Amino acid sequence: MGRQWLHAKRQVASLKKTQATGKIVREIMVAARMGGGDPAMNAHLEAALEKARKENVSKDVIERAIKKGCGVGDEKMVMDLVVFEGYAPHKVPVIVEVYTDNPNRTAPEMRVLFRKGILGTTGSNRFLFDQVGLVEGYLSDGKVDLEEVAIMANANEVFPLDHEQNNDIPEGVQGARFVTDRAGTAVVSKWLLDNGWKVVTSELGYIPKSYPKLTEEQLMEVGEFLQAIEDHDDVHRVWAAVK
Repeated sequence: MGRQWLHAKRQVASLKKTQATGKIVREIMVAARMGGGDPAMNAHLEAALEKARKENVSKDVIERAIKKGCGVGDEKMVMDLVVFEGYAPHKVPVIVEVYTDNPNRTAPEMRVLFRKGILGTTGSNRFLFDQVGLVEGYLSDGKVDLEEVAIMANANEVFPLDHEQNNDIPEGVQGARFVTDRAGTAVVSKWLLDNGWKVVTSELGYIPKSYPKLTEEQLMEVGEFLQAIEDHDDVHRVWAAVK
């Protein structure tokens, strides 16, 4: 029979890479639209560009995405942010952020993906999350007191972060997630960048206030559900009450 399975595996890997690249390009456009095209003044854009470099996205594609997000040239970004709220299996609260150029197409597709869960209305579960600013990064050389760094950067909380929790954090370095007020996200990012940190994530997000208790089997089911949501081309971020 040969090794058809290997060819199929390569096709899946290629598709995953294409999807990842598409999401990164969309993230660059959104970041440029929200904060301008200068990465030195836009921490969200700088973090998106870092991801693009790791995925070997070409310079031309990056420049076009920035211009499109900024509305420069013939092409302008026509994309809406749509937020879906609902529940994964076993009543796990979920918030899904989508950037789409056609909400009438995306909404039915989300309903199909939520067939094993519950797709609620706006405001149905957002009260179960704290809306925060999230900055993740790492320090390549040396070790520092993270609590002290958080105070200096004006972050509210800090948590150690490693490669398994965010694969943009290299192995063997000191990584951290800084939580701040939404308005303080850019301030924290800038302080870290100015003090030798590499910022890989700088965004507005949601942190669950509590986490449902799940068995291993239930956790697997929830994970499969969330992965299906994540794989949709228009999905920007998935926030769920899962540890």
